[in-house]
Amino acid sequence: MLTVVDKPVVQYAVEEAQAAGIEHIIFVTGRNKNVIEDHFDHQFELEHTLEQRGKDEPLAMLRADLPQAGQISYTRQQQALGLGHAVWCAREMVSAGEPFAVLLPDMVMTGDPGCLSQMVEVHGDRGGNVVSVESCDPDQAHKYGIVSMGETFDDGSFSITGMVEKPEPGTAPSTYFLNGRYILDASIMGLLGRHEKGAGGEIQLTDSMLALMDAQPFYGVPFNGRTYDCGSKLGFLSANIALGLAHDELGADLRTFIKSLDP
Repeated sequence: MLTVVDKPVVQYAVEEAQAAGIEHIIFVTGRNKNVIEDHFDHQFELEHTLEQRGKDEPLAMLRADLPQAGQISYTRQQQALGLGHAVWCAREMVSAGEPFAVLLPDMVMTGDPGCLSQMVEVHGDRGGNVVSVESCDPDQAHKYGIVSMGETFDDGSFSITGMVEKPEPGTAPSTYFLNGRYILDASIMGLLGRHEKGAGGEIQLTDSMLALMDAQPFYGVPFNGRTYDCGSKLGFLSANIALGLAHDELGADLRTFIKSLDP
């Protein structure tokens, strides 16, 4: 719920999903996260105040951001057992046999089209499982989950032949790392349900993706945009600066302020 410029981080992920055609959004939350549910609900007191004060534009924006009834569901991960476990917690809410998308909302992405929209297009053409990737400095590859590249296609996407989580320095099969967006076949839920622990003693999504790769194809889509890791202090600050500069109302004044800080 940390705010980047004028919206909480999670709102950016929801808008990205909606722009890609996602109709049902499932939140996997933990304890003391009720504020997320409240954010995506009617705020009657605020709406009434805006109406009384004639604030028609912010009122319209508030109502436009509100999902329709039944478009959002919530489930709770009662123990922090890893990303794979969090995805598995949503197993009863994912339509049987239907592919689904996973978005890590602390990764704020900007681009036109959006990251998930680019992935949906590739999935529509090729099926299988699709992940978004970005290229990193080779010296930094040991910090990420890195994919191995196979055939490259005309649209820039490529087949994935393997994945390795945080490879030893100098051993990475490529410089492309997983950046927090996935389109996965529903059958992965059965693999996650084995609750096999991997790196860090957690149930890793990557491990089940590797197992699924034996039966189904995986494709990597290099994201044509910018990613801000708001789980880090620098990424959070960078997101506020970059999106603030791009803001129609705030951009010019923010740019003037930043220039005034130059020594």
